[in-house]
Amino acid sequence: MTYVTLDAVKEPLKQFETFDADTQLGLLWYGYLDIKDQLTPNPGYSTESLGQVLYNQVAVLPQDGQLQAQRDIANRADTDLSKEYGALSPSAKLEFWLLLAQGMEAGNIVNVPNDYTLPDHTEAFVSQIKALDFEQRINFTRNAVAQMGLKKVTLG
Repeated sequence: MTYVTLDAVKEPLKQFETFDADTQLGLLWYGYLDIKDQLTPNPGYSTESLGQVLYNQVAVLPQDGQLQAQRDIANRADTDLSKEYGALSPSAKLEFWLLLAQGMEAGNIVNVPNDYTLPDHTEAFVSQIKALDFEQRINFTRNAVAQMGLKKVTLG
């Protein structure tokens, strides 16, 4: 499946990249909460999709390991999980983060602390994202998570 970066999300994507990993993770969580009621289940969904396989690897980790795995992916760290994530398609990466958010709601994945608040410097960014329509927000999220993970570098 191919996807495009819409002009409406190019500037927010640049801004998202400037935030530290924990802020990015918080923004993804709150972004999910804002749109989750608009998400519709995919009737052709396969429980053995690559996003699901990677999610299963994270779900069995202790909570500190789950958080570190998410940070490693956001930071493009040189870990096996980050490399596996980096090899996924943009849609599988989006599915992985959706599954993580659903796992957080279900209590299977470490959640954002109850007292967490986004840093003040994210207010303008959040306003930009909230002004996007549903499809643009999905496009933004797909593009944002597509940049995460360690990509294999080939020499040659």
